[in-house]
Amino acid sequence: MKLTYLTLEAPREGQASYVHVREIIAGFRKQGVRVALFQPPYTKQGKSPRLRMRMVYLLLLQLKMWIKWRRGSVLYIRSHYMAFPSAVIAYLFKIPTVNEINGPYEDVFVTYGGLNKLRYILVFIQRWQYRKSTKLIAVTKELQDWGNREGKRQDCEFISNGANIDIFKPAEATNNIRPKDAPQKYVVFFGGLTRWHGIPVMLEAIKSNNWPDDVKLVVIGKGYESVRLKEASKENDHIMYMGKRPYKEVALYVSYALGSIVMISNPDKRSATGVFPLKLFETLACGVPAIVSDLPGQADFVREHECGIVVPLDNSKLLVNAINYIVKNPTIAKSMGMRGHDVVVKEHSWFCRSRDTLQVIESIGHNEL
Repeated sequence: MKLTYLTLEAPREGQASYVHVREIIAGFRKQGVRVALFQPPYTKQGKSPRLRMRMVYLLLLQLKMWIKWRRGSVLYIRSHYMAFPSAVIAYLFKIPTVNEINGPYEDVFVTYGGLNKLRYILVFIQRWQYRKSTKLIAVTKELQDWGNREGKRQDCEFISNGANIDIFKPAEATNNIRPKDAPQKYVVFFGGLTRWHGIPVMLEAIKSNNWPDDVKLVVIGKGYESVRLKEASKENDHIMYMGKRPYKEVALYVSYALGSIVMISNPDKRSATGVFPLKLFETLACGVPAIVSDLPGQADFVREHECGIVVPLDNSKLLVNAINYIVKNPTIAKSMGMRGHDVVVKEHSWFCRSRDTLQVIESIGHNEL
């Protein structure tokens, strides 16, 4: 099988999109699929160009893709408003197309408030893509239902994120390679520092008198909240802001943590369609309990498998209570983490995700491929 993978969001190391794109493609290739990846030319640069120039680059990227198009390929699109021209071409020439939905329309408007004035147009062209795509894949069950409603269809598939179980693994499986600058006792947050990743809640929690004296909050990542975290780390010695770290190094910090914080918030209800963040599966693959906010998807998973603690949305007080519980009950915390580890290794590795995705693509039927 030949597959052309189009991602118009620049997948940079340290971001969930980087991991998702590369792990899924690696899994495809292991299964014999010939994959051509098309991504923005500025992907390897530290920052993206301004919006207007970015739009030009994305249009040129799609032109390049169609010039190099391999006859008989399936087009796999990581959903994006700017993929509309390619979606139209694929529809007109009856090319099988799969759209992967990673969030609702609101994601772009929360990130780029200035685009709200174009909301009607952007929603229209994204909805059209969902309705004309041969197959839809959503990363949460709630997004699956949303995709079916928006696409006026009933066949949207649910395939969540996963974890690289060769990199993210329990501390005892790391040959005692503990990071030298890691504190003795700490909880960790890692990933993109976006507006909805709960940084304000964590910063409020760490100011509490109930925060355990001998426990640090280690934050690894880069993004919108970086400046705020740098300033907070100067004022509060319980915070260690480590900035961006290599992927494999991040895994070691997670492996030796007491717990991992996945406190996603819900600005403009962008998380109401459920969240299954990459960091949840990577945390559990390390045998570390996850402390998650009460949102569909991640909260359901943690409750079902008893692999962490669910905290009400934006509640810093109960976040502190959850951290104290893990610190004071190491045996119970270890059991939580290992239950999560077992289920992730068995059912949620990236190879499992790529295998599930390939089955969806193959279900299109040979007559259409």
